Amino acid sequence: MAQPGTLIIVSGPSGAGKSALAGRVLESVPGLRFSVSYTTRAPRGFERNGIEYHFVTRKALEELIEGEDLLEWAEVYGNLYGTSRRSVDDILSRGDDVLLDVDVQGARSIRRKRPDAITVFVLPPSFQVLRERLESRKLDKDYVIEQRLKIACSETRFYRDYDYLIINDDLGKSIEELRAIILGSRCRMGARAGAAERIVTTFGGVNEENL
Repeated sequence: MAQPGTLIIVSGPSGAGKSALAGRVLESVPGLRFSVSYTTRAPRGFERNGIEYHFVTRKALEELIEGEDLLEWAEVYGNLYGTSRRSVDDILSRGDDVLLDVDVQGARSIRRKRPDAITVFVLPPSFQVLRERLESRKLDKDYVIEQRLKIACSETRFYRDYDYLIINDDLGKSIEELRAIILGSRCRMGARAGAAERIVTTFGGVNEENL
């Protein structure tokens, strides 16, 4: 049986660069899978159904919530978002790691249920840079950008609750840092315990009488 994979949560304020980081790291780390979340909002830009999100009706997502099929869910700017519990657990059971790109509220909810998850906070280099990023991507109206900036001011206070912090001032450097975190997590004693026990048995076990 494969050693279960690790759940890695990448979180931070909107515009910090979570999605860009996640996308680039997924391309370069074998054995890492992305859990596609559900949302009731409409696709933006070049987003594709089943790739960036599963775009569903509000009724369909409410049924998943009522059936307790979601690892976490939240309502953000009038739209519902949620992460499939079954999808995450299926991937982990096969021994692959799962990368979740969620907001701060969702990360907090998952950490309560999965305290063994690796958590990474992505922080922009400054408030002004965050504003420039949100404005330059031209995905939201002005009032929505102001809402996102207001929420970011409260979300950034929670960075101390995470295991790792990435200050995303240089995308290339940030990608390497996230890669290092994920690869390093695979060497934790808990993650390697099963393999270590199998290896140690080839040495006759660890009983003192065998030393």
